[in-house]
Amino acid sequence: MAATKMSLKLLVDQRNQAVLFAEAGKDFVDFLFNCLALPVGTIVSLLPKTGEAGSLHNLYASVENLSETYIERREKEALLNSKARTGPDGLRLLLPDAPASAPVDYYTCARNDGGYYGTPFCSLVTDSPCTRCPNCSNSMSKKLSWVAGPAVGATSTAKVPGGEGGYVTGIVTYMVMDDLVVKPMSTISCITLLNRFNVHEIGDLKEKVIDFGLDEAIKLLTASLHSKTVLTDIFSGVLTD
Repeated sequence: MAATKMSLKLLVDQRNQAVLFAEAGKDFVDFLFNCLALPVGTIVSLLPKTGEAGSLHNLYASVENLSETYIERREKEALLNSKARTGPDGLRLLLPDAPASAPVDYYTCARNDGGYYGTPFCSLVTDSPCTRCPNCSNSMSKKLSWVAGPAVGATSTAKVPGGEGGYVTGIVTYMVMDDLVVKPMSTISCITLLNRFNVHEIGDLKEKVIDFGLDEAIKLLTASLHSKTVLTDIFSGVLTD
Protein backbone atom coordinates (compact mmCIF):
# COMPACT_ATOMS: atom_id res chain seq x y z
CA MET A 1 0.00 0.00 0.00
CA ALA A 2 1.38 3.37 -0.93
CA ALA A 3 2.24 5.50 2.10
CA THR A 4 1.25 8.77 0.45
CA LYS A 5 0.59 11.71 2.76
CA MET A 6 -0.79 15.09 1.75
CA SER A 7 -0.70 18.31 3.74
CA LEU A 8 -3.84 20.39 4.26
CA LYS A 9 -4.26 23.74 5.97
CA LEU A 10 -7.69 24.05 7.62
CA LEU A 11 -9.32 27.35 8.53
CA VAL A 12 -11.35 26.56 11.64
CA ASP A 13 -14.15 28.58 13.23
CA GLN A 14 -13.39 27.80 16.88
CA ARG A 15 -16.60 29.32 18.21
CA ASN A 16 -18.78 27.00 16.12
CA GLN A 17 -16.28 24.13 16.00
CA ALA A 18 -16.46 23.94 12.21
CA VAL A 19 -14.04 23.83 9.30
CA LEU A 20 -14.75 26.74 6.97
CA PHE A 21 -12.47 25.48 4.23
CA ALA A 22 -9.20 23.70 3.52
CA GLU A 23 -6.33 25.31 1.66
CA ALA A 24 -5.08 22.53 -0.60
CA GLY A 25 -2.70 21.86 -3.44
CA LYS A 26 -3.08 20.03 -6.70
CA ASP A 27 -2.45 16.59 -5.13
CA PHE A 28 -5.48 16.77 -2.83
CA VAL A 29 -7.82 18.17 -5.49
CA ASP A 30 -6.69 15.47 -7.93
CA PHE A 31 -7.48 12.89 -5.24
CA LEU A 32 -10.97 14.34 -4.69
CA PHE A 33 -11.79 14.37 -8.39
CA ASN A 34 -10.38 10.86 -8.81
CA CYS A 35 -12.95 9.61 -6.29
CA LEU A 36 -15.52 10.16 -9.04
CA ALA A 37 -13.65 7.60 -11.18
CA LEU A 38 -13.67 4.85 -8.55
CA PRO A 39 -15.93 1.87 -9.38
CA VAL A 40 -18.71 1.30 -6.84
CA GLY A 41 -17.26 -2.10 -5.96
CA THR A 42 -13.95 -0.50 -5.00
CA ILE A 43 -15.68 2.11 -2.82
CA VAL A 44 -17.73 -0.55 -1.01
CA SER A 45 -14.62 -2.64 -0.33
CA LEU A 46 -12.96 0.35 1.35
CA LEU A 47 -15.85 1.47 3.54
CA PRO A 48 -16.65 0.07 7.01
CA LYS A 49 -18.67 -3.15 7.00
CA THR A 50 -21.64 -1.49 8.69
CA GLY A 51 -23.32 1.86 8.36
CA GLU A 52 -22.92 4.19 5.43
CA ALA A 53 -22.74 1.68 2.57
CA GLY A 54 -26.00 0.10 3.74
CA SER A 55 -27.13 -2.90 1.71
CA LEU A 56 -24.34 -2.48 -0.83
CA HIS A 57 -22.09 -4.43 1.54
CA ASN A 58 -24.57 -7.31 1.38
CA LEU A 59 -24.42 -7.18 -2.40
CA TYR A 60 -20.61 -7.17 -2.32
CA ALA A 61 -20.56 -10.11 0.14
CA SER A 62 -22.95 -12.04 -2.09
CA VAL A 63 -20.48 -11.85 -4.95
CA GLU A 64 -17.63 -12.86 -2.61
CA ASN A 65 -19.52 -15.91 -1.37
CA LEU A 66 -20.71 -17.25 -4.73
CA SER A 67 -18.68 -20.19 -5.96
CA GLU A 68 -17.45 -20.52 -9.55
CA THR A 69 -20.37 -22.88 -10.14
CA TYR A 70 -22.60 -19.82 -10.29
CA ILE A 71 -20.35 -16.97 -11.41
CA GLU A 72 -17.34 -16.97 -13.73
CA ARG A 73 -14.02 -16.25 -12.03
CA ARG A 74 -13.08 -13.33 -14.26
CA GLU A 75 -16.47 -11.67 -13.70
CA LYS A 76 -16.15 -12.14 -9.94
CA GLU A 77 -12.67 -10.62 -9.93
CA ALA A 78 -13.86 -7.71 -12.07
CA LEU A 79 -16.64 -6.90 -9.59
CA LEU A 80 -14.62 -7.32 -6.40
CA ASN A 81 -11.25 -5.93 -7.44
CA SER A 82 -12.12 -3.36 -10.09
CA LYS A 83 -9.98 -0.24 -10.40
CA ALA A 84 -10.37 3.00 -12.23
CA ARG A 85 -8.45 2.73 -15.51
CA THR A 86 -7.54 6.41 -15.75
CA GLY A 87 -6.46 9.08 -13.36
CA PRO A 88 -3.42 10.45 -11.55
CA ASP A 89 -1.14 8.69 -9.12
CA GLY A 90 -3.27 10.05 -6.26
CA LEU A 91 -5.49 7.01 -6.79
CA ARG A 92 -2.73 4.93 -5.19
CA LEU A 93 -3.70 6.56 -1.91
CA LEU A 94 -6.76 4.31 -1.91
CA LEU A 95 -5.72 1.28 -3.92
CA PRO A 96 -2.90 -1.15 -3.11
CA ASP A 97 -0.16 -1.64 -5.66
CA ALA A 98 -0.84 -5.31 -6.32
CA PRO A 99 1.45 -7.28 -8.63
CA ALA A 100 -0.06 -8.01 -12.01
CA SER A 101 -1.42 -11.52 -12.45
CA ALA A 102 -3.39 -13.37 -15.10
CA PRO A 103 -6.92 -13.91 -13.73
CA VAL A 104 -8.02 -16.34 -16.45
CA ASP A 105 -6.41 -18.87 -18.81
CA TYR A 106 -7.15 -18.29 -22.47
CA TYR A 107 -7.05 -20.72 -25.39
CA THR A 108 -7.02 -20.49 -29.14
CA CYS A 109 -7.65 -22.84 -32.04
CA ALA A 110 -5.44 -25.97 -32.02
CA ARG A 111 -4.50 -25.39 -35.65
CA ASN A 112 -2.29 -22.50 -34.44
CA ASP A 113 0.19 -24.97 -32.91
CA GLY A 114 1.80 -25.72 -36.29
CA GLY A 115 0.02 -29.02 -36.79
CA TYR A 116 -2.21 -27.68 -39.53
CA TYR A 117 0.30 -26.63 -42.15
CA GLY A 118 -0.97 -24.27 -44.76
CA THR A 119 -4.14 -23.27 -42.90
CA PRO A 120 -4.70 -19.60 -42.06
CA PHE A 121 -3.96 -18.40 -38.52
CA CYS A 122 -7.02 -18.26 -36.24
CA SER A 123 -7.37 -15.08 -34.18
CA LEU A 124 -10.24 -16.28 -31.97
CA VAL A 125 -9.76 -16.95 -28.24
CA THR A 126 -11.85 -18.58 -25.50
CA ASP A 127 -11.58 -19.22 -21.75
CA SER A 128 -12.60 -22.89 -22.14
CA PRO A 129 -10.37 -25.55 -23.79
CA CYS A 130 -13.49 -27.56 -24.61
CA THR A 131 -14.76 -24.96 -27.06
CA ARG A 132 -14.93 -25.76 -30.78
CA CYS A 133 -13.71 -23.13 -33.22
CA PRO A 134 -16.72 -21.63 -35.00
CA ASN A 135 -14.64 -21.24 -38.18
CA CYS A 136 -13.14 -24.70 -38.61
CA SER A 137 -14.68 -26.78 -35.78
CA ASN A 138 -11.24 -27.69 -34.39
CA SER A 139 -10.75 -27.86 -30.63
CA MET A 140 -9.70 -24.52 -29.13
CA SER A 141 -7.27 -26.20 -26.73
CA LYS A 142 -3.99 -24.38 -27.41
CA LYS A 143 -3.21 -22.44 -24.22
CA LEU A 144 -1.97 -18.90 -24.71
CA SER A 145 0.88 -17.38 -22.70
CA TRP A 146 0.02 -14.23 -20.76
CA VAL A 147 2.50 -11.36 -20.47
CA ALA A 148 2.02 -8.78 -17.69
CA GLY A 149 1.96 -5.16 -18.83
CA PRO A 150 2.98 -2.10 -16.80
CA ALA A 151 1.12 -1.63 -13.52
CA VAL A 152 -2.01 0.51 -13.55
CA GLY A 153 -0.94 3.95 -12.36
CA ALA A 154 2.59 3.62 -13.74
CA THR A 155 1.52 6.11 -16.38
CA SER A 156 -1.37 8.53 -16.22
CA THR A 157 -3.77 9.04 -19.08
CA ALA A 158 -5.36 12.06 -17.45
CA LYS A 159 -3.55 15.21 -18.51
CA VAL A 160 -4.15 18.87 -17.82
CA PRO A 161 -3.04 21.85 -19.93
CA GLY A 162 0.72 22.24 -19.82
CA GLY A 163 1.44 18.52 -19.78
CA GLU A 164 0.90 17.91 -16.04
CA GLY A 165 -0.57 14.61 -14.95
CA GLY A 166 -3.81 14.57 -13.01
CA TYR A 167 -6.91 16.69 -13.39
CA VAL A 168 -6.10 20.25 -12.32
CA THR A 169 -3.11 22.53 -12.76
CA GLY A 170 -0.64 23.18 -9.99
CA ILE A 171 -0.25 26.90 -10.66
CA VAL A 172 -2.72 27.95 -7.93
CA THR A 173 -3.79 26.94 -4.44
CA TYR A 174 -7.32 25.59 -4.11
CA MET A 175 -10.06 26.22 -1.60
CA VAL A 176 -11.99 23.07 -0.64
CA MET A 177 -15.18 23.88 1.24
CA ASP A 178 -16.61 21.85 4.09
CA ASP A 179 -19.15 20.36 1.64
CA LEU A 180 -16.32 19.58 -0.87
CA VAL A 181 -17.05 22.45 -3.24
CA VAL A 182 -13.71 23.18 -4.92
CA LYS A 183 -12.61 26.55 -6.32
CA PRO A 184 -9.35 28.46 -6.88
CA MET A 185 -8.18 30.33 -3.80
CA SER A 186 -8.61 34.10 -3.83
CA THR A 187 -8.80 36.95 -1.30
CA ILE A 188 -12.28 37.91 -2.50
CA SER A 189 -13.51 34.34 -2.05
CA CYS A 190 -12.17 34.27 1.51
CA ILE A 191 -13.85 37.56 2.44
CA THR A 192 -17.13 36.45 0.88
CA LEU A 193 -16.96 33.19 2.80
CA LEU A 194 -16.40 34.94 6.15
CA ASN A 195 -19.44 37.14 5.49
CA ARG A 196 -21.50 34.11 4.47
CA PHE A 197 -20.80 32.38 7.78
CA ASN A 198 -21.20 35.58 9.83
CA VAL A 199 -17.65 35.50 11.14
CA HIS A 200 -17.16 38.88 12.79
CA GLU A 201 -14.24 38.17 15.11
CA ILE A 202 -11.00 37.24 13.41
CA GLY A 203 -9.85 35.90 16.76
CA ASP A 204 -12.41 33.09 16.40
CA LEU A 205 -10.46 31.74 13.43
CA LYS A 206 -7.50 29.41 13.69
CA GLU A 207 -5.33 27.60 11.17
CA LYS A 208 -4.69 23.87 11.54
CA VAL A 209 -2.15 22.02 9.40
CA ILE A 210 -2.94 18.33 9.18
CA ASP A 211 -1.67 15.27 7.31
CA PHE A 212 -4.11 13.51 5.01
CA GLY A 213 -3.43 9.81 4.40
CA LEU A 214 -5.23 6.53 3.82
CA ASP A 215 -7.30 6.61 7.03
CA GLU A 216 -8.52 10.12 6.33
CA ALA A 217 -9.23 9.21 2.70
CA ILE A 218 -11.54 6.38 3.75
CA LYS A 219 -13.27 8.64 6.30
CA LEU A 220 -13.79 11.25 3.59
CA LEU A 221 -15.32 8.69 1.23
CA THR A 222 -17.63 7.52 4.01
CA ALA A 223 -18.69 11.00 5.08
CA SER A 224 -19.21 12.24 1.52
CA LEU A 225 -22.00 9.69 1.02
CA HIS A 226 -24.26 11.29 3.61
CA SER A 227 -22.83 14.57 4.94
CA LYS A 228 -22.73 18.21 3.87
CA THR A 229 -20.03 18.98 6.47
CA VAL A 230 -17.42 16.44 5.40
CA LEU A 231 -14.25 18.21 6.57
CA THR A 232 -15.76 19.10 9.96
CA ASP A 233 -16.91 15.51 10.42
CA ILE A 234 -13.60 13.83 9.65
CA PHE A 235 -11.38 16.36 11.46
CA SER A 236 -13.60 16.99 14.50
CA GLY A 237 -10.96 15.45 16.75
CA VAL A 238 -8.40 18.18 16.00
CA LEU A 239 -10.68 21.23 16.03
CA THR A 240 -10.23 21.85 19.76
CA ASP A 241 -6.50 21.09 19.94
